[in-house]
Amino acid sequence: MTESPSPAEADPYLEPGRLLFAGDWQFVSAAPTVDVLPPMQGMEIALAGRSNVGKSSLVNALTGRKALARTSVTPGRTQELIFFRVGPELCLVDMPGYGFAKAPKEKVDAWTRTIKDYLRGRVNLARVFVLIDSRHGIKPVDEEILDLLDKAAVSYAIILTKVDQVKPTALPSVIAGVEEKIRRRPAAYPKIFPTSSNTGQGFPELRAAVAQLLAEQG
Repeated sequence: MTESPSPAEADPYLEPGRLLFAGDWQFVSAAPTVDVLPPMQGMEIALAGRSNVGKSSLVNALTGRKALARTSVTPGRTQELIFFRVGPELCLVDMPGYGFAKAPKEKVDAWTRTIKDYLRGRVNLARVFVLIDSRHGIKPVDEEILDLLDKAAVSYAIILTKVDQVKPTALPSVIAGVEEKIRRRPAAYPKIFPTSSNTGQGFPELRAAVAQLLAEQG
């Protein structure tokens, strides 16, 4: 009888991922424009998503820190590119939320320009993780950011958030629907990451994916 592989054998990056995100994560800076971005050092990954999709909660759960990123009941409060770092090798960037921000059009346009400039000019940006609320799937406003990433030729992957609020029997069809929507997108990474910041579901796999990306980037 053949024994099932251990989790580490099934994915050799699970333990490196755990160690990577167990490190000493620190807030670096908040940049309202690309003119004041911190110097490029090591690899960067970025998080994008609608204003109420749970980015701050995901940052805290990913790094095992309760208050590394501020959470707010007011969507759209984060209006800057927020940089967090662990050592010299990896930087995590929380991008301004989009979609439901209560702000004047001029301000929203300014955020959009900042995001575009960041995507074009950050050569050490290895991947953008786009957060999608699993209860709602990919909405037209999400399609706009995916179009932007495709045009900028920036590799991105989809993280489904709040999967604990979806019936387990319905989750496979939710994932399949998202996979179908990104299938023909040129910059999309095919693997979907279902997560729950409340239960911790999916975070070992997400950390492993980042550790693998870091290893591949050298």
